[in-house]
Parts: sequence; C-alpha cells; structure tokens
Amino acid sequence: MKGFLIILIGLVTSTMVSQETITLQECYDLATVNYPLAKQSILLEAQNQLEQEVVSAAKLPQLSFDAQATYQSDVIEVPIPNSSIEPLNKDQYRATLSVNQLIYNGGATEASLNVKSSQLKTKQKQVEVNLYQLKQHINQLYFSILLAQETDLLLQSKQTLLEVKLSEVISGIKYGVLLPASDKVLEVELIKINQQLKDVESNKATLIETLSSIIGQQLDASTTFQNTLAEIITTTELTRPELDLFQLKKDEIESNEALIAKQNSPKLLGFATGGYGNPGLNMLDNSFQTFYTVGVKLNWNVFDWNSNKKQRESLSITKDIIDTETETFKLNTNTELNQQYNDIEKIEAFVISDLEIINLRKEVLKSADSQLKNGVITSSAYITELTDLYEDENTLIKHKIQLQLAKANYNVIKGQP
Repeated sequence: MKGFLIILIGLVTSTMVSQETITLQECYDLATVNYPLAKQSILLEAQNQLEQEVVSAAKLPQLSFDAQATYQSDVIEVPIPNSSIEPLNKDQYRATLSVNQLIYNGGATEASLNVKSSQLKTKQKQVEVNLYQLKQHINQLYFSILLAQETDLLLQSKQTLLEVKLSEVISGIKYGVLLPASDKVLEVELIKINQQLKDVESNKATLIETLSSIIGQQLDASTTFQNTLAEIITTTELTRPELDLFQLKKDEIESNEALIAKQNSPKLLGFATGGYGNPGLNMLDNSFQTFYTVGVKLNWNVFDWNSNKKQRESLSITKDIIDTETETFKLNTNTELNQQYNDIEKIEAFVISDLEIINLRKEVLKSADSQLKNGVITSSAYITELTDLYEDENTLIKHKIQLQLAKANYNVIKGQP
C-alpha cells in the first residue's frame, strides 16, 4: 500500500510539472498519443484481426443445411407391364446436412493472411505520416507562443523603465528643471504599453488554446514554454516516415502478387452429405429414407486466358509508379530543405546586424537620457529614442524566434525529431 501511494504521488507530481512547463518535443509526443487521428492505429489493428479470422475460417469445416419440398407434374415410371414397382410420389421431400473441408489450396490462405498483415502495416504507417505532418503546425504555434512570451517580457521591461523615468520627470518638473506637462507624454506611452500587453496576452491565450486542443494537454497562461536551442542536422539522409510508407506499399503489392500466383493452384476438398427424404438415394423405394455420400473433389483452373499473369504485370507497374513517387518526394523534400537552410542563414545574418543596431541605439538613448535630465530635449524626443530601441529589440526577438522556428522546421522536413 505504501508503495502504491508513492507511485500515485509521483504520477500526480509529474502531471503537475507537465502543466507548469512544457517543451517542443513533449508537444510532439503528446500529439502522437492524444490527437484524435492517433486512435485509428488501434482501430485498424482490431479490424485487421477480424479480417484475418475471416480468412482463417476457410481452413475450418464448412457446414450447410438444405431442405426442400416439391410437387412435380410427372415422375419416372418403370415401363414394365404388371410390375409391382410403385411409381414415385409427385410430392417429394428432402433435408440434407453437408460438410466441406478444404484439404489443399496451394497456400492461398496463408498468402491471404500475409496480404492482410501488409495492409495493416501500410494503413498504420499512413496514420503515422498524417500525425508527423502535424509537427510543422505545432512548430508554428509553439514558437508563436514563445514570441508572445518574449514580447511580453520586453514590454514589461519597457514599462518598468518608463515608470522610473516618469518619477524622475515629475521630480524635474517640481524643481523647475523640466517643462510642465513633460510627464503627460510618458503617461500616454505607459497607457499604450498596457494596451500592447493586453493584446499580446490575448493572442497568446488563443495560441495556447489551439495548441492544447492538438496535443490533448491542458495548458494555460501560467505554463512556461521552454526555448530549447535547436541545432540542424545536415549530414544524414532523409528519415521521413513517408519513405517507409512507400516501401510498405511495395511490400503490400508483393504480397498481393504472391496471392494472385496461388489463385490458379489446384484445390482439393473433402465432402460429406447426410440427409433424410422421400425418395432417398434409392429411387425405387417410394418411402422416407436416410442416406449419405462422402468423397473428395479436385478443382483446378488450368487455363485463364493469361488473366493471372496480366494481374501480376499490372501490380508490377504499380510498384514502378511508387518508385517514381518516392523519387519525386525525395526531390521535393531536398529542394524544401535547401530553401529552409537558406532562410536560416539569412535570419542568422539579420540577428548579427540587429545586435549592432541595438548597441548603437543604446548609445543614442544614453545620450537622450542625459539630455532629458538637463532639460535639453523634451519627453517626446526621449520617447522617440526609447521606442526606436525597443522596436529594434523586438525585431531581434522576432528574428531569434524565427531562427528557432526555421531550424525546427528544417529538422522536421529532414525527419530528425
């Protein structure tokens, strides 16, 4: 009992932690499990199990029951004068129970089971591909939330600085160093910042709600989204699930080819029929009788006008089509990777220039701050310089987040996450 309580407390604790902080990889993993489409994999497996049981039933004895009652206008008579053989009744009755047992069919049943297994793997891989394609959408939401998170921190920093500056300006007005109403400009800017903060918080809440619905995990404004720096991998081959799907489609075709090849194999069946009727097997006995027959039957389609061969040739062409689809996918994906890599290099250059601009802006603002304290410039001129600095810092944040998004998308396109 004590061990159970420890495990329960651990589970509760882990759930609480997952609600307070989350990573991009955790979002991927949660979407793979909780997105409605993920349920299809289990459903497909259950469906395939039933289909395999239906195919396997061909190995079991097949029972059939027939019953009939007829009246016919004429019956067979023995053309012998003064014969004691009575003619058959025109009303006749028969009930039979038949058993058919498959003895040999050239391995067609096993081939059918292999086809069902191949179909299951293909369908489940298609579900995996569809879930994988969610990752870029998750990237867009996740890094948009990060951007809102960083923008909110930047606005709060600007707000704090302006509140300090407002106190200094009010003091300057009181001692006649600054012109009256200089504080009003700062107060207006603080109101604007409050509006911006509310706008950012509203957008962030919408993004979080959308992401929560995709990953099936309750997130809110208190959740911290970790900004783990991603590094792109440029040396390995593509590892996209689509490539596995193409191969599984070819495997499925090959299993169908094997099945078709066995369809013309000889089929040997054993059968037995027991019945009760009037007349029975003895047509001269005009009474109700029991009867039975047993035997074996061979069925072999010797010539099918090359239908079987043409079906296999058609499947072979389908495999060639899949090969062209695979090559097309690789070409398009590598092209997309090159474009994404160029975007990454471009944004990295932007980040470097952003840092240079911000350093210069800080020097300008430092000078403006000194001039404002000495009454050389107005509050409006100071606000202009301060706004320019924060706009450039906001641009830097956007470029950094865009860089992380581009790297994450690159890895998704590559098939690395």
